[in-house]
Amino acid sequence: MSTATLILGKSGAGKSASLRNMDPANTLLIQVVRKPLPFQGKGWKYFDREKCPNGNIFVTDHAETIIKLANKTSRKVVVIDDFQYVLANELMRRSDERGFDKFTDIAKHGWEVFTMLSALPDDVRIYMLSHSQEDDSGTVKMKTIGKMLDEKIVLEGLVSIVLRAIVTDGRHEFSTRNNGLDTVKTPMGLFDEERIPNDLKIVDERICEFYEIESLPLATDKAA
Repeated sequence: MSTATLILGKSGAGKSASLRNMDPANTLLIQVVRKPLPFQGKGWKYFDREKCPNGNIFVTDHAETIIKLANKTSRKVVVIDDFQYVLANELMRRSDERGFDKFTDIAKHGWEVFTMLSALPDDVRIYMLSHSQEDDSGTVKMKTIGKMLDEKIVLEGLVSIVLRAIVTDGRHEFSTRNNGLDTVKTPMGLFDEERIPNDLKIVDERICEFYEIESLPLATDKAA
């Protein structure tokens, strides 16, 4: 199975910026909401079947399409940015529906993304970036669409690694330790430090070393 990591944080905490040192040739970026990258870098191109068939950025908020793209690509790193909008956008599209079945459907679709992407080959790494929120008990957790979904599923429980993007004295960092009031968790020995730079390359290198994953760059990857 692949290694899935959830990275939580407020808007502006440095989640998307953490991609700045990743190798575009080996990274598939799925933007749930299309937006400019918060860093300058070569090799990041939006996929276009005619103009840019080797593009590595796709835009979709549909769970089924995200799963298909991740299964189709030969790239070894898949990043899903703004994952919370997969849930929120479906809720808005179905806002006219009465009853509670839509909440069960949305929970199922979120669960499918986590579980099906986790079932990819052993050398694949999945990074899901999502906004955080504080619940009624003061715990910082993944932002969802509220209690109707949270009563059905806890998405953090489907992965072994949860990092939190934080800003301290102007420094953008990832927290690797649970503070008792968040959902951060990491395997013992993966990170010695309580906080590390918000650099996804560092995280990916640590994961590859920890799980003895051989990460090889790719030359091309047409149509994802």
